[in-house]
Amino acid sequence: MSIRIRTTPLTVVALAAGLALAAVAPALAGTASAPARPAAATSAQGDPRNVTQRVTDFYGAYIDAVWEAEDPAAGADAKALRNFYLSASARKKVDAWEKRNHADGILFAQNVPVRWKVAYTGSGMGHATARVTLTWSDGKHPEVTRIDVQSDLTTRRITDLKPVK
Repeated sequence: MSIRIRTTPLTVVALAAGLALAAVAPALAGTASAPARPAAATSAQGDPRNVTQRVTDFYGAYIDAVWEAEDPAAGADAKALRNFYLSASARKKVDAWEKRNHADGILFAQNVPVRWKVAYTGSGMGHATARVTLTWSDGKHPEVTRIDVQSDLTTRRITDLKPVK
């Protein structure tokens, strides 16, 4: 009997055992915390000159920061993002809304969405408007809210946020 014939069955057995272990290992690991969703095969790009892209960047980073509420840096990160992306007058409006409503004035809610989408809706008189769609749950009929976000075309800062009714 040649060496090749003897090692082939061993290779097949070892490969099968490895595949079986790989299939069982996640089940043995348990579900101590919610698993992170795997990233889809996507690509992203951006342009800091595009005001709609900046609104998208802001909401993505802001939601990431408030999602990580247990991280001590998250609150500081969210505040820094507000200071960077919002005009002074928009920050004042957001602060006033938060005091009246005891909720987050960027998301217009007390919790954090699971997804968001930003779409350009128009421009005029030196401003552009984007509609932010926030999705609050998964499933067949997820809860969705919308916010119109106005940005200055010169400074690219967010100048106003209004929930869509």
